[in-house]
Amino acid sequence: MAVVVQKYGGTSVGSIDKIKAVAKRVVDRKNKGEDVVVVVSAMGKTTDKLVSMAREISTKPIRRELDMLMSTGEQVSISLLAIALNEMGYESISLTGFQAGIETEGYHTKARIQDIDIERVKKYLDEGKIVVVAGFQGINENGDITTLGRGGSDTTAVALAAKLGCTCEIYTDVDGIYTVDPRLFPTARKLDSISYEEMLEMASLGAGIMETRAVEIGQKFNVPIYVALSSEEWPGTYIKEFDVNMESKAITGLSASDKDLMVTVNHVPYDSKNISMIFQELAKMDINIDMISQTAPSHGVVNVSFTAPKTDEDIILNIMEKLKKEFSDIEIDIEKNITKFSVVGIGMRSQSGVAAKIFEIFANNNIGFKQVTTSEIRISYTISTQDTQRAIEAVAREFNL
Repeated sequence: MAVVVQKYGGTSVGSIDKIKAVAKRVVDRKNKGEDVVVVVSAMGKTTDKLVSMAREISTKPIRRELDMLMSTGEQVSISLLAIALNEMGYESISLTGFQAGIETEGYHTKARIQDIDIERVKKYLDEGKIVVVAGFQGINENGDITTLGRGGSDTTAVALAAKLGCTCEIYTDVDGIYTVDPRLFPTARKLDSISYEEMLEMASLGAGIMETRAVEIGQKFNVPIYVALSSEEWPGTYIKEFDVNMESKAITGLSASDKDLMVTVNHVPYDSKNISMIFQELAKMDINIDMISQTAPSHGVVNVSFTAPKTDEDIILNIMEKLKKEFSDIEIDIEKNITKFSVVGIGMRSQSGVAAKIFEIFANNNIGFKQVTTSEIRISYTISTQDTQRAIEAVAREFNL
């Protein structure tokens, strides 16, 4: 039998009625002659509630214990879904990340999948069972439960599909991938397909539909990923290798994210070793740095700016305090009201003038920017959050998104 991995997000399993509806969808697929592995997230806002409870006890809860706590959310949803499937007369078994053979490495609350021992999952599939796996979690080399960070259930699903050599279907509360978030630009177009490369850029830039590592795994192992609505049978969007049938517009999509802050370290003594030290300290704590800029040397010092997730603010502040002991004259400035505004498109490889056009749009609309970074298929700007909506509307209209 062919195998398919389906993933359902927290809103899709947010109530008993929704879990029963998911069970029916899974059974319909099973009846079409396919073996099904289902990956589910915690119900609704369960994870947020669990973290909130922990923070009522401690402002900085130990991350190992946070993982232990947060992993319970998925255990609830997988067991309820397995119960629903069995009640419908279809043999099903629920597995935690550990039971499903998901081996992880890295820091607690943002671990990475190192490998999956897929034999137990295959065994249950061979027995005709529907296998329900907890997303977002695994077990590390010390035998401790770990979680994969926000969106980790996507990563779990795509990694399982890679191991099983099958398609991965991501069912969520949106009906596909749009050129722009429709909540920000209501006339945005839904894409029939998007390349791994473009989706990877958009995910890394804050587009909330897919988690970056999930797309990376899909690209590495050529796993077709289908993103669609969990509650209706509407066409979704395929994430796959680029082909000539895909649109060749300069810009495929636009992303705006306010999940980062910008840190500026002023008056750093100009020496490459000093710049290296700053980023080595951040790397040691697994801080994901995105945009980086540096002023030209003046009077023997430079200013260095970078963006990083707001969720890591407390860790970054601790690192900055350590740096002050090393460089007594440095000053730290943290800006939270910023937006990372980005345009993405493979067409930029062959079509010039995109950056010039956006600079013109910003100038005409009095939109300032603090940083600019580029790749072959992406241009990103750091702008003030208050300018975000005007920037989206102006750029989306100009490029017919």
